[in-house]
Amino acid sequence: MNATLLAVIPAPSPHDSGVRDIAALSARFAYVTMCLTLVWGVLSATGWIRRVTGHEALRGGHVVLAVFSLATGVVHGLSYLFIDDDTFGVLALLIPFAGGGVARHAAGVVGLELFIALAVTAAVRRGAADVRGQRFHQAGYFAVGLLAIHSWLGASANGNLATVWLGGITVLTPAVVLTVLRVLPPRALVRLGLLEGDTGRAEPVRISVDDKKCHRYAICQAEAPQVFQLQGDGQLRYLRKPGAKQIPLAQAAARACPMRAIRLQGAGR
Repeated sequence: MNATLLAVIPAPSPHDSGVRDIAALSARFAYVTMCLTLVWGVLSATGWIRRVTGHEALRGGHVVLAVFSLATGVVHGLSYLFIDDDTFGVLALLIPFAGGGVARHAAGVVGLELFIALAVTAAVRRGAADVRGQRFHQAGYFAVGLLAIHSWLGASANGNLATVWLGGITVLTPAVVLTVLRVLPPRALVRLGLLEGDTGRAEPVRISVDDKKCHRYAICQAEAPQVFQLQGDGQLRYLRKPGAKQIPLAQAAARACPMRAIRLQGAGR
């Protein structure tokens, strides 16, 4: 009695197909809004959006994009728990490489958890004067990088790379460009024409800070630590007459201030 053994691959159930469609759709929404969150955050923090639009930087838009990106990312991750024919469990969703997980899943887990930590920290310390909190918030660049790697590796593994190639590059390119510009020193930005440097006027530059508008976010100190210093008691100390080399830093700090509390008199704006 010779029996032929046939390998049977069961067809995916309608339930699993629907869940996978939700996972794919939420992933694409999360990817787009994640890149837009980074772009809007850089434009708001640097004040460049005010230079382009002529209006005050709306930091609320950054928060809305971040919340939407976080929500769709969480939906994308949780959706895999509802697939019947998959072994992706809670541990694999929370711990990188749990259960022999692949690198792209680990990148997604670490990136999403870091994104959540940044969002919680920003919400808890809102209005607090903490330079270290500002530095930690900049870890968002690393989180976006990990999630972008996860997205591209996932699209490649699922055979969707050709479909999302154009859209993915289109959204990711401005995020990468602005990230690079964000970390460049002010002198380089002045040479590129993105910041205005010293105009060479004989009139000295004077700095003043509106105490009623200043919320002590310490963003000015992150931009120009030689000019602005936030003390432990919450008082902001600053140079009223900065030197020529410090003027570009002061101008960058003035543009980065979300409350527009810093005024430079005698400097080309």
